[in-house]
Amino acid sequence: MAQALAQWLETKFARIGAAGEGDLVVTDGVRIEGYASVFGRPDQGGDVVAPGAYAGSLDRRGAQGVKMLWQHDPREPIGVWDEVREDGRGLFVKGRLLTEIARGREAAALIGAGAIDGLSIGYRTLRAARDDGGRRLLSELELWEVSLVTFPMLPDARVGGTKGQSGPAPETLRHWAGLLSEARGLLAGD
Repeated sequence: MAQALAQWLETKFARIGAAGEGDLVVTDGVRIEGYASVFGRPDQGGDVVAPGAYAGSLDRRGAQGVKMLWQHDPREPIGVWDEVREDGRGLFVKGRLLTEIARGREAAALIGAGAIDGLSIGYRTLRAARDDGGRRLLSELELWEVSLVTFPMLPDARVGGTKGQSGPAPETLRHWAGLLSEARGLLAGD
């Protein structure tokens, strides 16, 4: 099943944000909320998500149809998203880590320590086009999951840091994105 998902499910990364910045906020060690995707900003792969790209998927699935996973592993759900919606900024998520399971407790501890600060969306592209610069404009996506991840790809949203923190360097993110892409290719049998 995991191998089948890896063959057609794409991912996008965003950093979890610090309180007061409008990004992902962690309270009580288990409640998280913020933005998993920001509209109009190119990620490290050059893709840009357009406003409204998630609307149809969210109408069909609702928040309960979007899974909270650990590092995109479908065998490792770590919580639930209670609210998933689009607004003028991007894809807003609000949910709870399940500390009754070991991985949920680990995720809460890692986020609290600042060791994990990334979000990544798992989706299937339904409609996209290339702009004049060669970037892919994603206009309709089928959202499957939002994961907590180690290496995010979209640096516009952050968690646990101060406003002065910039996060990993873009070349580091590109390096890890390339490794993830190679791993997906290996899983897909390329």
